[in-house]
Amino acid sequence: MHRIGFDRKKYLKLQSEHIAARRAQFGGKLYLEFGGKLVDDMHASRVLPGFTPDNKIVMLSELAEDVEIIVAVNAKDFARRKVRADLGTTYEDEVLRHIDAFGEYGLKVGSVVITQWTDDNREAKAVRRRFEKLGIRVYRHFPISGYPSDVAQIVSDHGYGKNEYIETERDLIVVTAPGPGSGKMATCLSQLYHDHKRGIRSGYAKWETFPIWNLPLDHPVNIAYEAATADLDDVNMIDPFHLAANGVQTVNYNRDVEVFPVLKRLFEQILGESPYNSPTEMGVNMAGLSICDDEACQEASKQEVLRRYYKALVVEKKELLDPVQSERIALLMSRLGINKDDRPVVRPALKVAKATKAPGAAIELPHGEIVTGKTSALLGCCSAMLLNALKKLAGLDDSVKLLAPESIEPIQHLKTGHLGSRNPRLHTDEVLIALAVSANGDDNARRALDQLGVLGGCDVHTSTILGSVDEGIFRSLGVQVTSEPVYATKSLYRKH
Repeated sequence: MHRIGFDRKKYLKLQSEHIAARRAQFGGKLYLEFGGKLVDDMHASRVLPGFTPDNKIVMLSELAEDVEIIVAVNAKDFARRKVRADLGTTYEDEVLRHIDAFGEYGLKVGSVVITQWTDDNREAKAVRRRFEKLGIRVYRHFPISGYPSDVAQIVSDHGYGKNEYIETERDLIVVTAPGPGSGKMATCLSQLYHDHKRGIRSGYAKWETFPIWNLPLDHPVNIAYEAATADLDDVNMIDPFHLAANGVQTVNYNRDVEVFPVLKRLFEQILGESPYNSPTEMGVNMAGLSICDDEACQEASKQEVLRRYYKALVVEKKELLDPVQSERIALLMSRLGINKDDRPVVRPALKVAKATKAPGAAIELPHGEIVTGKTSALLGCCSAMLLNALKKLAGLDDSVKLLAPESIEPIQHLKTGHLGSRNPRLHTDEVLIALAVSANGDDNARRALDQLGVLGGCDVHTSTILGSVDEGIFRSLGVQVTSEPVYATKSLYRKH
């Protein structure tokens, strides 16, 4: 069984208390930057077992009357059509999905701010038009020359002063984003600057889950954060400002350390002095105090680093990139003393592939047993693995046939005869539909189908890169999949 390493109730209680204290400290408005994902924080739930993906939004929903949300997104992410890796959705759609999710929890979204705006970014302009037609208020923030080193330029009418001021109605302003590098902190600082010019009292705090400030620099949870942001060049580091001011080592990351002089100077201009001596003091993160089983979190984090490594390899293969990201993560793996075979499902999947000379797959069930699947004339390896896993979970003998060949053959004929597919084998979606149909009259099929929910959180590895259909099904089931950076065929044209 998966071990729980994180006390969710304690976390929500501590976070609520610290946010209330920070609001009281400043009075007026508080801009609360949310690092990581406010909705579906899958990374946190993987490295801190027991942290549920909706932790943050559940806590905020208790303050719904006071909260107003600003969603920040980098214009460059629209231009490069950036996709959220764990869900496969574009950042444009992620913003809309976030707004819908916030509404379901009774939270008010005041506006969207597009940061790093330039007039030659056609994609960003198109997104802005779309959002405004949907009734969303959109503001623009612009690149600032000399950022973050030229403090005088940044904290001036030529820096933050040229950004559009975001009108807000409530006193607790949560600034969130669909992904990293969206400019959340700069948005908050820009608002403080404009508020000061308007005579509005306001303050800033940060809810950044990772890196966890009171865990060691080389703790696997913090190293897993570096692996997750390997594409951003983020580096965990000892907070030099906190060490100088308090004589205590705490962990932060390079971007917050780099921008801290800007924040300190801004506060000094507004309040006469800065309420913070370090980036660490800005935070309200209580995650480190809510870990109840450190060993479970360490092991979960090591597995997350391995997942990030394999995903980087696949991205580099698909996009014909140099192995920059994967090599960065490989260095992190060496710091943890792990290698790619330390992912339990890797060797069984490769063993099946070697024995059959065809793609193979393996899944680790909640109680630790490994189940494999091989490629056959009827089923792809993922489909076979899925059926084998459901049989195992339902307590059915391996010889039980959940899908009779006569029920599969019409689907194959439809695919190859009418839908133009060259691959007659059933994908995972087709297998699940066939299983659902069979469950109407077959008790074994019904018992197997009832086990689908148990697969959430299970790990899978495949010997070849997954097709988009299988990838989407596993994502919907909550299964954590990695693959070897190898295509199943030698075709040059591939649909992504």
